[in-house]
Amino acid sequence: MHPTHRLFAIATQTRTMSSPFAIIAGVGPGTGATVARKFGAAYPVALLARNPTNYEDAVNDIKAAGGIAIGLSADVTDPGSVKDAIAEAQKQLGGGKCAAAVFNVGGKFIMKPFLELSQEEFETGWEANGRGAFIFSQAVLPLLLSSTDLQYPPTLIFTGATAAMKGSALCSSFSTGKFALRSLSQSLAREFGPKGIHVSHVNVDGVIDIPKTKEWMKDAGPDSKIKPEAIADAYWFLHTQPRSCFTHEIDLVFHSLDPTL
Repeated sequence: MHPTHRLFAIATQTRTMSSPFAIIAGVGPGTGATVARKFGAAYPVALLARNPTNYEDAVNDIKAAGGIAIGLSADVTDPGSVKDAIAEAQKQLGGGKCAAAVFNVGGKFIMKPFLELSQEEFETGWEANGRGAFIFSQAVLPLLLSSTDLQYPPTLIFTGATAAMKGSALCSSFSTGKFALRSLSQSLAREFGPKGIHVSHVNVDGVIDIPKTKEWMKDAGPDSKIKPEAIADAYWFLHTQPRSCFTHEIDLVFHSLDPTL
């Protein structure tokens, strides 16, 4: 039996509406949906996105596989929107404890010369990744703190990018936001790790293999793009780490036949 199918088989034997649940914010057709399906194999899951079309397919897939999933529209830059969405998730999923929360919000990617960048454009990177991560974390951490008696340590995972490690030319808005996200993750890991919460930042250092990137790097080799399924596996690995061995940051790196990439 395939490992994912085995996970579904085990989970559906004991999973109920009052079981521990997971929250995935920033669900789209790539990483977010795949992570949701992975966690949905073990937990009821709440999928958050601005646009319902971003989470509907993943919700249907999880349900079709025997899981429990709901989709909720939410704006992570709006405290009231996030608070309402999480309250609704708790209500619809039976009031169980929160086992994991994933912040997978990318934000608007603006590639533009700095001197041509408006203040509004610059702040879009911070709004999604800095402000959004702050609001989401303040909303989910109280839930995670009350979940330290579960099978796995309650987990808060942030999806980062190469831009969190080095700011590229023309990418000051996006890089500023991702740097803020990474810094927040590091601070929270050190504050809440001793309280039993596993906080981790994932540097997805490469192009993710999704439909919209199909034509990218076609000659760079079969391993030149990162599979979203592999990213989801890494997130599950982080979630299931014991309290004696928390990983605060992990790099997911592609391998290309082109040595210049």
